[in-house]
Amino acid sequence: MADKSAPPRSSWSLRRKIILGVLVAIIVIGLALGLGLGLTIGRKGDDDDDSGSETTPTGAPLPTPTGTLPWTPKVKDTWQIILLNRIELDQNATAVSPDVSIYDIDLFNTPKTTIDTLHRLGKKVICYFSGGSYEPNRPDSDQFKEEDMGKDLEGWPGERWLRLGSENVRRIMKGRVEEASRKGCDGVDPDNVDGYQNENGLNLTADDSISFMSYLSSLTTPLNLSLGLKNAGDIIRQVLPIVHFSVNEECVKESECERFHAFINAGKPVFHIEYPDGAGSDLKLSMINHYCDDSGDAKGSEDFSTVLKKMDLDGWVQYCDRSIAITETINTKSER
Repeated sequence: MADKSAPPRSSWSLRRKIILGVLVAIIVIGLALGLGLGLTIGRKGDDDDDSGSETTPTGAPLPTPTGTLPWTPKVKDTWQIILLNRIELDQNATAVSPDVSIYDIDLFNTPKTTIDTLHRLGKKVICYFSGGSYEPNRPDSDQFKEEDMGKDLEGWPGERWLRLGSENVRRIMKGRVEEASRKGCDGVDPDNVDGYQNENGLNLTADDSISFMSYLSSLTTPLNLSLGLKNAGDIIRQVLPIVHFSVNEECVKESECERFHAFINAGKPVFHIEYPDGAGSDLKLSMINHYCDDSGDAKGSEDFSTVLKKMDLDGWVQYCDRSIAITETINTKSER
């Protein structure tokens, strides 16, 4: 006879089933919520991620443009860069200091008469403009739209990263390249094409910069202007066929000069700038050697055209042979 004190077996079996079912339901719901939350967070991160992408592009090098330009700079060409103010140069001047081959000067602040005088003195002129940023006090600044612009450039109040694929931005840059041609510039130095390496607020990528440089090349080549790449070491392999020189800032400070030596290997110059402490006065030999020797942090800088400058890029310059020159300027309050 069955022991009546023992609970019915069927009752325990049902209870187990109920408990087990509740546990399974809780686990399933928890997993679903966790997965859903994780996916939501992931999507939000992707959407809101406005930081620069450090991913190295994997695309093939761009094709070399057809035709031959009337002038491209050579490896080891000497140069001076002045962006803070306009060069003070009389139309009848018989010399300019320093006596170098190339002057890199601001497109907007430099009148055509100054460029003509530099040409008469046997100098070539590279005209600087910002290709990848909005500057508030340029003659065409009012043409930019709010949707073209991202975050401020660190250290440059009021200057903002630009959406490089914007038709409006490209139209404005077309006007700048055409202005360089009208003024008689021999080449252009478009700055800030490396937004992908910075907190830009626009999700810019290295491929955006490659596409933008390709667009600039399509403008400069028919106008017989040489084209430079400013910094942006990640995209050198892709754009090297379409650019004619590098303008590099602080590869010694960043220990990355070897990356830019690809230009030298291709027979194209690297116009190299460092901003040492104490610039503006005669620098110590040890400091000059630090920036100019092809060793240590400067490894890979052999045959670079190096200048030591103040951060504001005024008329003061010192070269690796320790010579110092000061180019006379007129205060025009350039953006750079």
